[in-house]
Amino acid sequence: MIMTRIGVEPSLSDVEELLKQKGYDVVRIQNEQQMDQCDCYVVTGLDSNVLGISDTTTKASVITASGMTADEICQEVEQRIQ
Repeated sequence: MIMTRIGVEPSLSDVEELLKQKGYDVVRIQNEQQMDQCDCYVVTGLDSNVLGISDTTTKASVITASGMTADEICQEVEQRIQ
């Protein structure tokens, strides 16, 4: 079974920990070169282009965490990767 990999911005450590507890392979995304390595991405939304996401084509879902709790973000991740 292939584990789902979720990319999370470094400032979202609470989301990172919760996703790890749920059994996901979570990596901190540091730059746009990592955009092909995950099934889903969680970004803060504070600077939507901080990782070059707006310029990068990815087939993975990108979730903007702004205004959401860690639990809400995890629910959104689970819905998008099904």
